[in-house]
Amino acid sequence: MLSLLKKLTTGAPASAEPVAEKVDPYMLGLHDAMLSGWFNQQTGELFTGFPVTPEDTLLDVGCGDGGNVHFCGMRGAKIIIADIDAAKVEATRQRLSDTPAREVECHVTDCNPLPIADATATRVVSTEVIEHVDDPAQFLAELVRVGQPGALYLLSVPHPSSEDLQKDIAAPEYFRKPNHIRIISEEQFKAMVSEAGLEVLSHSQYGFYWSMWMLLFWEAKVDFSNPDHPLLKHWADTWQAVLSSPRGAQIKQALDAVVAKSQVIIARKPGALS
Repeated sequence: MLSLLKKLTTGAPASAEPVAEKVDPYMLGLHDAMLSGWFNQQTGELFTGFPVTPEDTLLDVGCGDGGNVHFCGMRGAKIIIADIDAAKVEATRQRLSDTPAREVECHVTDCNPLPIADATATRVVSTEVIEHVDDPAQFLAELVRVGQPGALYLLSVPHPSSEDLQKDIAAPEYFRKPNHIRIISEEQFKAMVSEAGLEVLSHSQYGFYWSMWMLLFWEAKVDFSNPDHPLLKHWADTWQAVLSSPRGAQIKQALDAVVAKSQVIIARKPGALS
């Protein structure tokens, strides 16, 4: 369950477009994420406000399927990946092998502590992880420790609007360890990041499409490895039709503001990069 939940919100190459004839829900979700500011090939931003260059050393903690770091590896940055799942680390290492990343460093770790020296990274990414960890303050302290002064941070957690929507419909294990053990409000998220010693530069939310997909997934009672069901197919068809309509982007923006799958913070560690 954990790997697909992460895939729903992050982690994909930036070249995909939805297929008009037969809608692939995952590729449509990728297209939707790109409309929200992810994987910008033109600007080199992993997410709006988070550029990655060949000079960067980027750490992804909880790398999952490796979509985020693949984008960053394609920018030529040094990549450091860390995840508790050895299989995920190895799969991501292999995925990075076809990129011009100037170096790849891998760690299998529970991040308590991170086996990485102080002030190592100029860019730190951790998406959809904090809701899983026992001690968010300790986890964030480690992320701050390994960032250089002036480093940028890209952090995301599920948005409470979507989590609240799932409460009475999701399978019980969705809100049990090792899955989501807390729901984090917008104010709590910003406070966590600020109290860790980072300056919050932006806070945004996106993912109405995936919020509804998850809701229908629980009702469909299919397996994550093969989520094939008319409910999910019809929803993907409907959302593609919405995005293809003249005011599709405006409708998406309005709905993302009401029910969002994820909230994203871009933050900065005080000081200047060396």
